[in-house]
Amino acid sequence: MDTASDNHSASSSSSSSSSDVDGTPRGATSAVRRALQLIQSDDSDSKLQAAKEIRRLTKTSQRCRRLLADAVIPLVSMLRVDSPESYHESALLALLNLAVKDEKNKISIVEAGALEPVISFLESENLNLQEYATAALLTLSASVNNKPIIGASGAIPLLVDILRHGSTQAKVDAVMALSNLSTHPDNLKMILETSPIPSIVSLLKSCKRSSKTAEKCCSLIESLVGFGKGRTALTAEEGGVLAVVEVLENGTLQAREHAVGALLAMCESDRCKYREPILREGVIPGLLELTVQGTPKSQTKAQTLLRLLRDTPYPRSDLQPDTLENIVCNIISQIDGDDQSSKAKKMLAEMVQVSMEQSLRHLQQRALVCTPTDLPISSSCTSEVSLK
Repeated sequence: MDTASDNHSASSSSSSSSSDVDGTPRGATSAVRRALQLIQSDDSDSKLQAAKEIRRLTKTSQRCRRLLADAVIPLVSMLRVDSPESYHESALLALLNLAVKDEKNKISIVEAGALEPVISFLESENLNLQEYATAALLTLSASVNNKPIIGASGAIPLLVDILRHGSTQAKVDAVMALSNLSTHPDNLKMILETSPIPSIVSLLKSCKRSSKTAEKCCSLIESLVGFGKGRTALTAEEGGVLAVVEVLENGTLQAREHAVGALLAMCESDRCKYREPILREGVIPGLLELTVQGTPKSQTKAQTLLRLLRDTPYPRSDLQPDTLENIVCNIISQIDGDDQSSKAKKMLAEMVQVSMEQSLRHLQQRALVCTPTDLPISSSCTSEVSLK
């Protein structure tokens, strides 16, 4: 389950001072019983009061989410009746809080038939209702069980419309929901058919490169460029490749992994076609940094991409070993005089220095644990200085 997507809960006027250490409101047991009684009532005002109380009780308390699981069906029924939008909003916010970090409630909400009214709210002229519906789909899509059901419900094209035209918060929640849904193969194909790349790139450009939003945008882009249509769309979008390169340089560790993965997928699919567009955006310094500071996957992908970006992707002769230093020097020689070239040269020199210092420390540490009898001429306590 995507726990990051579960951090979205409806706001409440209750303060932390009115809760116990575990987040459960004081006097919750009696409040839960009362809320369950009211939500089962035939009186609409009582139901509305109950929805607001459930929203409050479940804002931070996992225990209350479990105790109020029986409220799911009557709350979903509230979404279906022809009532004022404020009535729908209260029920939707209560369901949203019930679903946060509770897999059983996520599944129960979908099984109770919530998707049909929630999806209809995506097209509402009420921006609040539209935002709450998008947030609800984000949370519900964190469940593996719900992903194919949400995809088959027709939600994907509407989420992409939100990504194009919604409020700032709705756009953020929509891209996160689409990222969740994209892990199911059938959903990914449906997302691709909606031509979402321009909207994803637009959101990526507008958000901080180190944000969770940028991470989800790059995750989605990495999945979409696995298809020719996705690769073509990204390179055709002005600043599209550059936006990915900027995340590669300044994103979170996970975002940088997605960014380098996207660029690598493009270059591996057609090196001749995508090598120049990637090089043109100044990717080399970021790749050099990733080879030593990225996640293990990022390091491997960065080194592979560097090999593909040089003049020839094949190993050099014995006189010019296939080392990272030689690979980068080969690339730099082709872009000599450019600003990124001087930056790359400086970073490469720093990397060599760091590598030498690390190797020296490694030798010193090993020497401390070696005895004279452990030091034959071909001692294992020696090491060559090399870039990994």
